[in-house]
Amino acid sequence: MIEHSHEAEHQNAAGKNRLKITLAIVVIIMVAEIIGGILSNSLALLSDAGHMLVDALALGLSLFALTIAAKPATESKTYGYHRVEIMAALANGVTLVVVAAYIFYEAYQRFLEPPEVKAPLMLLIATIGLVANLAGVLLLRKDSHRNLNIKGAFWHILGDTVSSVGVIIGGIIISVTGLGIVDPIIAVIIGFIVLWGAVRLVKESGDILLEAAPKHIPVDEVTKMLKGIPGVKEVHDIHIWTITSGIYAMSAHLIIEDQSVSGSAEIVDKANRKLSQQFNIAHTTFQLECERCESCPPGTVCNITRPEEPTRRLQQI
Repeated sequence: MIEHSHEAEHQNAAGKNRLKITLAIVVIIMVAEIIGGILSNSLALLSDAGHMLVDALALGLSLFALTIAAKPATESKTYGYHRVEIMAALANGVTLVVVAAYIFYEAYQRFLEPPEVKAPLMLLIATIGLVANLAGVLLLRKDSHRNLNIKGAFWHILGDTVSSVGVIIGGIIISVTGLGIVDPIIAVIIGFIVLWGAVRLVKESGDILLEAAPKHIPVDEVTKMLKGIPGVKEVHDIHIWTITSGIYAMSAHLIIEDQSVSGSAEIVDKANRKLSQQFNIAHTTFQLECERCESCPPGTVCNITRPEEPTRRLQQI
């Protein structure tokens, strides 16, 4: 467990450094795209710059969240500050929705009055932005698979990368055809890509805040595994949730054979070992019982402690 903790700390430190580098790249390219968008009169380029402004804020928020999440637990916050990362991811998702809405609004205005766009300058700035965004994607790709907060920042940068490709395509079409209306069309496409990533991010972070079971941990398989432990007769009132990215917790009632305390402790040890190895669940709470309450028929959830029958509950670990 200690080795796992040190490894997690090392990964978080490396992730923070990559976020800092990506943030610097984003700020530099954002400034270039704002200037280039104004000079070329390109909404697609300005939309990309606006997206990058939000990216810069999102990356800063992600860095702040990683720093706060590393603080130790307290008496009032027994799980520590891990959920700050999830709140940051949710905030990033919401800001992406706002950015998409603004892009759609500006695109609508330009559909009414197609602008005259300076395609060569638009192409130059967009190409520089594409190279920078690709660097950001490569920096954050690995960490995005294990940390939802960094995943939020990754989706921002990935959206910018696709946006840059769209702006380049739009610049080429405008150079060849002279059709300025292509610019808001590209902006709308960018807006939908941004919105798609935002919805996924909001849903995933919302599921964690609602303590939904992680998608990759099937509750029925966990139940089957626990029932397979010698001495366990039945499993009920099982709950599995995510504390933060990569940290999962679980509680359950285990109905076991009547036996000594040392025997029941061995059951808990086996359960914890299997849960850690097979499902990466490190935080568990088990309530051991000799038999099911009369008020809780098979297939139901039992939350009732019957004071007149205290011998049914052996221990709570």
